Amino acid sequence: MNTSSAGAQPAAQAPTGPDAPVIVFDHVSLAFDEKVILKDVSFTLISGRTLIILGASGAGKSLTLKILLGLLRADGGRVLVNGERVDQLTEQELMEVRANVGMVFQEGALFDSLTVRENVGYRLYEETTMPLDEIDQRVKEVLGFIGLAEFIDRMPSALSGGQRRRVAIARAMASKPKILLYDEATTGLDPITATTVDDEVIKLRDLEKVSSILVTHQLRDAFYVATHMAVRDPDGTIKIVPAERSKERETEFVMLRDGLIVFEGDADALRSSDDDYIKTFLS
Repeated sequence: MNTSSAGAQPAAQAPTGPDAPVIVFDHVSLAFDEKVILKDVSFTLISGRTLIILGASGAGKSLTLKILLGLLRADGGRVLVNGERVDQLTEQELMEVRANVGMVFQEGALFDSLTVRENVGYRLYEETTMPLDEIDQRVKEVLGFIGLAEFIDRMPSALSGGQRRRVAIARAMASKPKILLYDEATTGLDPITATTVDDEVIKLRDLEKVSSILVTHQLRDAFYVATHMAVRDPDGTIKIVPAERSKERETEFVMLRDGLIVFEGDADALRSSDDDYIKTFLS
């Protein structure tokens, strides 16, 4: 197994600096009856970086996100989000932790009866006391960031699949969370459309300094996010360009198999692995 410093030894302290962990999975185990899903799994997510979780169907990728959100309790181990042990919190306390975490689901999960404006602002309308004019301004801001400002009053049914996913990202980022979780965000999209979604993930990481976990079995998207970066020109134009090698190293890959982590490392280490299972997975 390959290892790197980002995932090797989880630290349990609260995040205190730019390189502090914002998520810690510390020897986590989970089983349903006799079926073991996770066995002593440990990894960390460093502030402002991306962790990509790979694995075959049923490997437990999406369940890790549910554990992080406190929607599912692990059988053992510790789970920390922004320094809080979510495995020990009450539901009310979990609500406070979730306020700093955004979630983007596989199908986008938009409300079909609400406009794009109402979808994006939904969490702000329902969970905050922010004045309506400020919510509207924030909605316009995030839609502008993802390049869909002109769609603000459309219904989800009038959007393409890629546009729906990008609106889902806008909704997740509207409350300015420190962490974003993506659960198969590009599944079912053609490669060109998927790239528009990947670009938003990259922009949020590099320009908004959002920490993110990307769960996917789409290798093309995983490598694209890891090997590209967002830059803003002096005129304000945002571009997605190939990442410098030092930037590539900041994206960590974790591969799950039979409940275990069988790989930890960056994109280059993953591609050059001589492990037969990994080579088969990547082929």
